[in-house]
Amino acid sequence: MAAEKEYRLEIDPSILKLLGPNLYTNIYYVLAELIANAYDASAKNVYIINKDDSIIVEDDGKGMSYQNGEVDHYLDVAKETRTTAEDGLTGDKPPRRKMGRKGVGKLSALSVSENVIIKTKANGECSGFVLSRSVPGNKLLQPLEDATITFEKIEDINHGTSIVMTNPEYNMHKTHDAIKKNLLKIFPMVNSDFQIHIITADKETVINSFEKEMVVELGTLELIGEEFKYLKDFYQNPFPDNPDSVNFLLMIPAITESILLTNKNGDQKEYVQEIKGWIGTYKSTAGKKLGDKTDFPDNFISLFANNKLGEFNILPIIGKNRLPEVYIVGQLHIDLFEETELPDMALSNRQGYKTEDKRYQALLKKADVLLTKTLSIRNKYADISKAKRTEILLEAQKKKDEALTNAVVQYKESFKNSLSKNIKKVNDTISDDVIQQVADETSNETIGLLGLKQDADKKRKRILLSQTKADKPLSDIIYEMLLYNNISKEEIIYSNSANIESRIPSRTDVYDYLRDLFVDTYSKEKLYIIYVTSQNMHESWGCHMEAGAGWIIKNEWTIFNSNSYIPEKPIDDGTIWHSSDLEDGRVSMDAGNVEIFIENISHICSILEYTSKSHDENLNHLKRMIDVIEN
Repeated sequence: MAAEKEYRLEIDPSILKLLGPNLYTNIYYVLAELIANAYDASAKNVYIINKDDSIIVEDDGKGMSYQNGEVDHYLDVAKETRTTAEDGLTGDKPPRRKMGRKGVGKLSALSVSENVIIKTKANGECSGFVLSRSVPGNKLLQPLEDATITFEKIEDINHGTSIVMTNPEYNMHKTHDAIKKNLLKIFPMVNSDFQIHIITADKETVINSFEKEMVVELGTLELIGEEFKYLKDFYQNPFPDNPDSVNFLLMIPAITESILLTNKNGDQKEYVQEIKGWIGTYKSTAGKKLGDKTDFPDNFISLFANNKLGEFNILPIIGKNRLPEVYIVGQLHIDLFEETELPDMALSNRQGYKTEDKRYQALLKKADVLLTKTLSIRNKYADISKAKRTEILLEAQKKKDEALTNAVVQYKESFKNSLSKNIKKVNDTISDDVIQQVADETSNETIGLLGLKQDADKKRKRILLSQTKADKPLSDIIYEMLLYNNISKEEIIYSNSANIESRIPSRTDVYDYLRDLFVDTYSKEKLYIIYVTSQNMHESWGCHMEAGAGWIIKNEWTIFNSNSYIPEKPIDDGTIWHSSDLEDGRVSMDAGNVEIFIENISHICSILEYTSKSHDENLNHLKRMIDVIEN
């Protein structure tokens, strides 16, 4: 009977009042501690049961025996549970590496509730008591009658443990999906041999796969170490037809480094610190929580040791607050952090490490290099992704243009037929040729009134920067001045731009692309052309094609000339053009040409109805990028 058992807490009861409510800052950290205890107890299933008046964590592990002293060991708070290498392994086959070490994780439930009911069975033997923040001076806890030792889900009557947090002060999320995602972030070690069950009044969800939940959302992924290579089978390449996308899934060896450390016996010894795990970037941040202080953000790099969370996010430490960091996610495993013969470096609440420890400092340096590499891969991914979106938009626009052209042709044909019939009714002596001529002229003059052209104008490119790669220094300055004067990257075609929004989409035939832009598909606007003229341009067949097309279709244009080249027909319009000198990548111009340059930029803005910067603003901005030749 329960009366024959005493449950004595081997700790000063006042400590519970101090640590209980303050030890953990999040319900999921508490759940992670209790799940880790179940893992160490060789459980195969953990049930998290969310009720109106309690949160229960129940497992089918080996339980604790009062007779064998296991319950007393549980109540011996803050006694280190791993002192030898053998202590670090469970008795399973194959054995698991134990996660617990400090012996304070059992107090985590007191962060949630004033009173926590502990029920356990081992080999059919029942034990139970109430762990409380308020313990009598004799340190004896309230016992439970054996008959009350029952479980919600465990069917094996001989083994199991139940932690009942009554009247919880923390709440779990309302949806199973939110609970599942948070648990996977801090406890990813789930599989068919260790499953987590989320249970509410109307639903049960089983978490038995980490990779299906996390990896499928990633656009890039680096797998570090052999044991994480299996994740490659769950990665889905968003751009399988693009040869550059092979770099979006990388498998690299574990990152190792030798560190001289002092063990618990005071002896110095070389240890090999090994970093394993994975790091990647999301395809999109849509629907993601970024830096949400009330919950776990979706961009993070977590640290694990012996498969247990040690620190949720080191990204704020190694990151530089760069915008692409919102896409970063990763979990790094460094088991040396939990090496039994080394001093414990984990904080008591398992929410961080002692930052001055050599192991931690070495990890941060390696993680910083890893982050920089990952961001570089993400940039390439973003380029391909933007190019793909541009390709889709262009194809959609092309279809709209085709539909518009067909609609106009049908309208004009119908208009001519109707007009011809009506004129014949009035005067049948007028010839068909005259009627057709009048109908053509009238329809061409009035077609714009129907508003059919407006849709074709949406998202059209408005400026073509016609240039060669050899003249890129001057072209870059022209491009920068256009952007500075409120013209968007999306409206400019500049094939050598660093911005993908302005480049011609990859795997797109350049001449087909330009032909579609030069052909007036009933759009109200023609492409404005900026010619960067030089001897290089004179020798470029592509530039000749652009110049000829612009002259035939009567596009408006402006010339920016370089190195004393003399533009020829058809683009020599007889006006005074700007001229620069290019040498060794530097652009220089005298004061007169500086003024012409600024006037040209303002003229382009005026023609396209943009509000340009003031003369002085443009002058100051231009002088930052060029050398001004003094007369």
